[in-house]
Amino acid sequence: MKPVPPSSERGEQPSSSNLPAILRRHRRDADLTLKEVADRCGLAVSTISKLENGKLSPGYETIVQLAHGLGVDVAELFGSHPSSATSARRGVTRRGQGPRHSSLHYDYELQAHDVANKHFLPLVATIRARSTREFGQLPAHQGEEFIYVVSGTLEVHTQHYEPLVLSAGDSVYFDSTMGHACLSVGEEDARIVWVCSRITAEQVSAQDLAESRRLGPESVPGA
Repeated sequence: MKPVPPSSERGEQPSSSNLPAILRRHRRDADLTLKEVADRCGLAVSTISKLENGKLSPGYETIVQLAHGLGVDVAELFGSHPSSATSARRGVTRRGQGPRHSSLHYDYELQAHDVANKHFLPLVATIRARSTREFGQLPAHQGEEFIYVVSGTLEVHTQHYEPLVLSAGDSVYFDSTMGHACLSVGEEDARIVWVCSRITAEQVSAQDLAESRRLGPESVPGA
């Protein structure tokens, strides 16, 4: 698959999280070069370099690619240290104490960060995006998502559907393989609970293969 710059790179925003240091540490622990990480993640070498140097803050779909390319839990790239999986797990996140990450469009706060290998990733997010033009192509990835609006007014754009306006107390569930983006409408930034299903390495590989077939042989590295 031909590496495509993440949507956040098209309007580059410096990272405000611990992701650069976490990414460097995981790459060095795995004894990988920038190019090897880029190849594993389906991203450009320049993108990996910018991420490690804090010059770029990725969106969720790019974080998923990084996690699977490095073979780590998505939560670890938020700076959390999940506990080992057991049959009686419980995760508690006190108000405002979840690991945070900001992208060009959203501010995320990870919930249940002390639990490893969750079947879904719960986030509290503040939506700063105001126009789909900020995204270029709408992001898409494997999985499913659930959104519950806590405050403000949210406009959800999904491929195949008309834009959906949600107010506090409203919710939506959708297939993440559709291009999708969330916007705040009105003066107040919308605040939401955003739950994403866990994405496996096999799903990421299947998505890359399908994308390569759609784009043609020239998009496959080494073809």
